[in-house]
Amino acid sequence: MSSPVIGAKAAAAKAAAEAGDDDERGGGFLDRLRTQRKLRMVSLISLAVVVLVVLPAFFGLRAASNDPVFGSLDSLDVPAWAEQKVDDKSDGSRWCFIDCTFRERTAESQKSIEETTAAYTSALTSAGWAPWKVVECPEVPIPEGDKTTYSCFKRDEFTLDLRVSQPECQVDQVAANDPSVAGATAPPPPAKGQCVGSAVSIKVQNAIADSRGKPDPQKSPLIGETPDTVITEDPLLEPTPSAS
Repeated sequence: MSSPVIGAKAAAAKAAAEAGDDDERGGGFLDRLRTQRKLRMVSLISLAVVVLVVLPAFFGLRAASNDPVFGSLDSLDVPAWAEQKVDDKSDGSRWCFIDCTFRERTAESQKSIEETTAAYTSALTSAGWAPWKVVECPEVPIPEGDKTTYSCFKRDEFTLDLRVSQPECQVDQVAANDPSVAGATAPPPPAKGQCVGSAVSIKVQNAIADSRGKPDPQKSPLIGETPDTVITEDPLLEPTPSAS
């Protein structure tokens, strides 16, 4: 028969062990709760960063890379044969910071200058571009006999210059045969049917940056000659007599 003292000690030790297990279980539950709270906080912070930083940066870069002006040119109802090998270039700030954006699109057309000009003119007017008759359109006069066409348009806050000229292969032939070019050697003439079509150039700029059609600020609006001085018998013009 066991001693009462030993039994009491054993019961106390068992109770202590059970209490320790409860503490461990309670501590583990609190640790898991803290971990879950930390994970939830990290998830919320990550979501906030994505919504407030990543997405605006992504859409901002996307908007900056997709120029709406080039997008409107893409939407023109131009035949496929008139927009081959399209190349877009731009320079300046879209928000006109220091310099406004200057945009240029070049393309090749498989048909003549006349047909290409008619196709682009029809597409531009259908899209809301109005013909713009202004001095310096073009800035450099087209030589007599040159079939190049040059026309200007205006829409909202933009101006557009459309130039349709000979294809590059014909320009190279003309330049090489120019006697004023020292050492020029004409390339072999292209085979029949290879050098056909025309070249297209479209330039778009902000109207506020286009000085054409605006008064020159360096010129005075007052035009005329300074009149000569007219001497009259006005007594106020006679010298005052000195005191005697």
